[in-house]
Amino acid sequence: MSLISIYQVLVRLFGNNVTSPVFNGSREENGVGKMSAFTPHVLRQIREMGFTHIWYTGLIEHARCQGNPEYGIPDGNPRIIKGKAGSPYAICDYYDIDPDLADSIPARQAEFDDLVRRTHAAGLKMVIDFVPNHVARQYHSDVRPEADFGRNDHPEWHFSPLNDFYYTAEPLHLPEGSGTKIDGAQVPDYEENPAKVTGNDQFSAWPSVNDWYETVKLNYGVDYQNNRNCQFEPHPVVWQKMTDILCYWAARGVDAFRCDMAEMVPVEFWQYAIAEVKKKYPDIQFIAEIYGPAAYKDYIYRGGFDYLYDKVGLYDTLRGIICNGEPASNLTRCWQNLDGIDSHMLRFLENHDEQRIASRFFAGNPRKAIPAMIVAATLNQGAVMVYFGQEVGEPADGATGFSGDDGRTTIFDYSNVPEFQKWYNGGKADGALLADEESGLRDFYYSLMKIVSSEPCFTSGRFYDLMWVNGGIDTSKVYAYLRHTDNEAMLVVVNFDHDNGKEFRLRVPDDAVSAFCKSNAQVGKLTLTTVFGNAPDAKISLEQLTTSGVEIKLQAQSGVIYKVRI
Repeated sequence: MSLISIYQVLVRLFGNNVTSPVFNGSREENGVGKMSAFTPHVLRQIREMGFTHIWYTGLIEHARCQGNPEYGIPDGNPRIIKGKAGSPYAICDYYDIDPDLADSIPARQAEFDDLVRRTHAAGLKMVIDFVPNHVARQYHSDVRPEADFGRNDHPEWHFSPLNDFYYTAEPLHLPEGSGTKIDGAQVPDYEENPAKVTGNDQFSAWPSVNDWYETVKLNYGVDYQNNRNCQFEPHPVVWQKMTDILCYWAARGVDAFRCDMAEMVPVEFWQYAIAEVKKKYPDIQFIAEIYGPAAYKDYIYRGGFDYLYDKVGLYDTLRGIICNGEPASNLTRCWQNLDGIDSHMLRFLENHDEQRIASRFFAGNPRKAIPAMIVAATLNQGAVMVYFGQEVGEPADGATGFSGDDGRTTIFDYSNVPEFQKWYNGGKADGALLADEESGLRDFYYSLMKIVSSEPCFTSGRFYDLMWVNGGIDTSKVYAYLRHTDNEAMLVVVNFDHDNGKEFRLRVPDDAVSAFCKSNAQVGKLTLTTVFGNAPDAKISLEQLTTSGVEIKLQAQSGVIYKVRI
């Protein structure tokens, strides 16, 4: 499996040029990005950075407070919507494109098709979200009304594999303070009787303000309140409805699905649906948002997923090293715990759920994560992802409306991404407004992603951890490993120390050398050429490399990549 690299964008914010949004502002006040912001030039810039895929977050129509009544799209009820713009994960029509993202609302489907064509023409593959676990409370498809969820349900049955939803025995009681504040407007009541079960498995009719009260859970045949009894034969009706949705978007050119909270849906469904989709579209890829390591192998080998989030593992470890003084040697445990499934992991330091590196809640300084990003992009096989704005140090400062000041870029509000706007520059995508520090950070990401996307050692090479034979170095701050083919190797060394450089000698054992010198039984001198980072080239004999080692000099919070040639 060759390396894929994903650039994630929140479409609503990506092309928004408003520089001074107001708190909790409307789309007229704060602006909204459009699909048309992804011009051929912009997409080429993303591809030239080394990315193979672009994940368009928030394309599918989701619940919004402000609809488009002039086009037959009603306003949503603010009591059951988080933020005026709404969550991209509260889908209200799986078969439609979000009207906010179109220049011409009646032509939004055609605009999507144009986006697919532009994406592919730029040499990128398209990733979209598939949200299988829950839908918005007010779900209705204008495109496929016959496929609506719940239309043939028996709400008097708490659970039945014939129902699309789960039901409680009493009316819905929304929590105090739920939903979005609409200044100067009368917020209508919302009634639901009996209450459908809330998306995060809240089986009470009284969800809390911290629950996913704006969503309802779909029923895949698991009776959670009866010892998780499973009724999978015949397949519950939801299975076919959701498989049809996947095929619908695959037929329109989507190349991959990032599957939201995949672990909350039984692996038996994935086993069925992914196999069905791949019969028709064998090259389609599936990425699971998943947080339970015990389920990883099941979702790969039974479920059929190509990639899984490496959150509870590499992300948590890297963040612990950056912020909490955890030793760099803990990285060895990360790949060992994966037990051979490394090529299926998606590595990242930011996404729409996580805090920005540059925020005061994470590192406070984006350069503190430079060694961590090198590791995320090069450690073992797998995929790597960058969230738009990460490469220019976006800190996500301040509250925006429904989203508070928590270091995350809002997914609920009409807002902007100020540091990213400096690179986007009204669609010029030239970075002309970036400060020197921001431009330098983007150069780091650009160079790193270009190397990992073009060098065979990184795109398909194997991994060799060097820490076991280098116990004499500062393993609390330094980490080193090889990525190699049969004929060459890349030596990666990073220093997580924020304040101090490191000087040491690094050994590469005989068996590691033999792994990338298979066609050269007699090896004299090796040349180490710096392809990334600030370090001098070196020439060293094989005997020196395996005994006394090569001399390494690293600045604080930095890394180096050498190409090892015979």
